[in-house]
Amino acid sequence: MLLYAFIMVYVLLVLIRPQEYPQWPLSGVPVLPLALVAALGVWLLSRNKRFDAPQYVLILVFLVVTSLSVMLTGWSGGALQQFSEFATIVVSFFLLANALDSRERVVGAMAVFTVSAAVLALHGAHQAANGVGWTGAELVGDGRIQYVGIFSDPNDLGMLFVACMPMAAYLGSRGGLMGLRRLFWWGICVVLLYGVYLTHSRGALLSVIAMSGIWVLVRRGVFAAGSLAVIALAGLLAMPSRVSEIDVQEESAAGRVEAWYEGLQMFLSSPVFGVGTGNFTEYHYLTAHNSLVLVLAENGIVGMTVWLAFVGYCFWMMVRILRHEPDFVEGEEELAWEWYEDRAVALTLLASLVGFFTAAFFLSRSYVILLYLLAAVVVAHFCDVRDRHPAVPALQLRDHLARWPVIGVAAVVGLYLVVKVLLALG
Repeated sequence: MLLYAFIMVYVLLVLIRPQEYPQWPLSGVPVLPLALVAALGVWLLSRNKRFDAPQYVLILVFLVVTSLSVMLTGWSGGALQQFSEFATIVVSFFLLANALDSRERVVGAMAVFTVSAAVLALHGAHQAANGVGWTGAELVGDGRIQYVGIFSDPNDLGMLFVACMPMAAYLGSRGGLMGLRRLFWWGICVVLLYGVYLTHSRGALLSVIAMSGIWVLVRRGVFAAGSLAVIALAGLLAMPSRVSEIDVQEESAAGRVEAWYEGLQMFLSSPVFGVGTGNFTEYHYLTAHNSLVLVLAENGIVGMTVWLAFVGYCFWMMVRILRHEPDFVEGEEELAWEWYEDRAVALTLLASLVGFFTAAFFLSRSYVILLYLLAAVVVAHFCDVRDRHPAVPALQLRDHLARWPVIGVAAVVGLYLVVKVLLALG
């Protein structure tokens, strides 16, 4: 219980970031590291530790690879700095994944994520109306909202909002309190959607479409999902803002494609371990604007394969739950209800993953903590489901060691072809 409480406080501090408000009364007190250290201390003293998901090994390997890629450039001090910074994310992943040891706690974590995102969206609404939010953050030059700290970029705000929208929708489907609970969570869902609009983030709006598509695909089938995609894209292009400017020849899009091309050139110059974590902008004036390209350029085929496996297992876990069809017999009604709820949470988290990584495809967010916190919730839910339903097949890294390098190479080839086509269209 203490681990869960401490890690939820940590998540709140990571997302809402009150310690970065100018009026914060505990200025100078490192509350964020203290919350993490407290959670770590409780976890180290506890008996219940689990490491049975592939992501536990993969994130440790990725920690080593990201540091090694810097060391191979000859900068040992930078390697130690990278190790220290990413180790904090690794610890938070381990703690959150271990703390969520029941569906109730997974749902509780989803509620914390969603309420935190709603606070940021309300800040954005206040900022849009007054030009400055209660944090002191002002509108970006073109009228887009921003927050403080890791969410000072409107695109990062949009990515958080879209990842939390499916969670709000799930929480709103549960009812209770004479319908007030449903009203509360659906109200938050609307606030988050409005927040996405205020970010003017094209990637975030595409993410909303992608999330809706995956939900319809699972619930209604391919035809309904395809029809929704066509209608949604038509509506997106008709919107009177920068969101409608989805064109390879548009300046921002052209800059992204150029950055992807330069990232591939960096990979070709250092194909095994890349040019070093954080060094992309040493070789190009823009960042990669693509999380996969960023990992490939900075950490080579080794780092990208490990990162891709980490992300891939997250999707695979939720799909495995959704595809599993248990056979319940008479008298197992309670177990069947448990499975129904577990499956609903899996669909929710799958939609969140789709939304997050659709947005991340257009951003350089391979190392941000939000990705790994979301992954921790996914890992926790899969492990919890397998505890309740052992018939759900496990996912073991040793069974797929030969598969991931092939997928990594295929991803590189796919990226190369996509970039060549986009350059030709531009």
